[in-house]
Amino acid sequence: MNKYEEYLKMKKWDSKFRYMLLDRMRLDCDSLLSGVANHLWAGNVTDQIGYMKALWESFPADEKPEWLTMEQINEYEQKMSQEGNFKEEN
Repeated sequence: MNKYEEYLKMKKWDSKFRYMLLDRMRLDCDSLLSGVANHLWAGNVTDQIGYMKALWESFPADEKPEWLTMEQINEYEQKMSQEGNFKEEN
């Protein structure tokens, strides 16, 4: 279990909240990539993607979000990790 999965387990968020948080994080990524904003829920690309993957994986196979795939999360990671797209905050 990685640190992102451990954090989610500790929080004990219900599935409705996890769906909402994942969607908010997706919107953060879209805003960052479109140049509208440069703030991510997690504060940096590495943690944002780590939490998004952990949230996505936290749902059973038959309850995974239809509006976001793991492939899309990986695409966000690639695009946001490119130099100049986002300055890491710590």
